[in-house]
Amino acid sequence: MKPKFKEDKTTQAAAIFLKLAAKEMPYIKLLKLLYILDRKALLSWSRPITYDSYVSMDRGPVLSKTYVLITEETGPSEYSYWRKYISEPEHFSVKLIQECPDDLLSEAEIELIHQVFEQFGRMDKWALVDLTHAFPEWKDPKGSAIPISYSDILKAEHKSEEEIKIIENELESIIAMDRYL
Repeated sequence: MKPKFKEDKTTQAAAIFLKLAAKEMPYIKLLKLLYILDRKALLSWSRPITYDSYVSMDRGPVLSKTYVLITEETGPSEYSYWRKYISEPEHFSVKLIQECPDDLLSEAEIELIHQVFEQFGRMDKWALVDLTHAFPEWKDPKGSAIPISYSDILKAEHKSEEEIKIIENELESIIAMDRYL
């Protein structure tokens, strides 16, 4: 089992990236920045920010549920925290459509978002695609999608089996807490 996807935190992180990029960017670039953010959080803090599912796709690793939020149209009666703040794609780009709070993100998470943007935000979308293709956990899906687990990322970055087990146990505790709440 995976922890529950946090659409609200994902939206807040995406909104900060968009704000730093003059409120608009190609959505493939936003997806790459969010993946890098989650990857760095997992490796640094033993937990991601979004709790999204990851997949290898032809253009690199992607946050699966976030990809669906961006690319699938929502009906007028459907509520989406994402869609309240971030536009539907137009010409493969998304925009910040109104100010989004950041109250669900910790100061450390906000700082990490800024660090990721400082390091990678000025790269164009294709350079980010190339960069994420170099991540060891990415496997060429040949037109399909291959799941990427937390342990795939941890193993790729040379975490020991013991470290991986500890992290997985901590994530299991988060799942149990989500179910309880």
